[in-house]
Amino acid sequence: MTSSLNDAQALLGHRFADEKMLTEALTHRSAAGAKGAGSNERLEFIGDRVLGLVVAEWLIEKFPAEREGELGPRLAALVSKPALAAVAETNGLAALLSVAPGESKRGVRDQPTVLADALEAIIGALYLDAGLAPARDFVRRMLADRLDRQFLPPKDPKTGLQEWALKRALALPLYELVEQSGPPHAPHFIIRVTVGDASATGAGPSKRAAEQAAAAALQGLLPA
Repeated sequence: MTSSLNDAQALLGHRFADEKMLTEALTHRSAAGAKGAGSNERLEFIGDRVLGLVVAEWLIEKFPAEREGELGPRLAALVSKPALAAVAETNGLAALLSVAPGESKRGVRDQPTVLADALEAIIGALYLDAGLAPARDFVRRMLADRLDRQFLPPKDPKTGLQEWALKRALALPLYELVEQSGPPHAPHFIIRVTVGDASATGAGPSKRAAEQAAAAALQGLLPA
């Protein structure tokens, strides 16, 4: 793990006073103790909040004339799981994670959710060990290219699909619940969206997330 710790500290640009915290941030639940004790889930929890604060502060600074309605989509795009997973993959975070051998063979360390969670966890660890300023510097360095590409506020998939339909004088997208499963604490929804003669489905842990996934899927099928 020493090599991974050194590589992680080089990536973060910080030498940890408490390396156990960084070790925890790099430990997937499968490699932790009973009930996930010692995994990176707790650090992911705080890292998510630090990330949101830092990016919100950054957007206020970079786009002083924009209102909440424009800043919100920018924030959502920058801190989304796909965006964070891409950043983690680009920076080799998968190779630094501690994962149970069986889960590693199944490719768990390369799953987008696992990578995104790990990135949030190391942000949380950096914040707790060094404070907000180093965490801010790291986040800005990791997301600078993505923010620079945001010339206009991004639109969420549902908004984009609705505008596509309106431009073509079609009825507004129709969302239908196809399936709901899972326990109350971890529900799973499948939603179908239809515009004209085209339809697609999406899944997620909430109806809204599933609707967004369905809208994104349908937009990928429709002509520009």
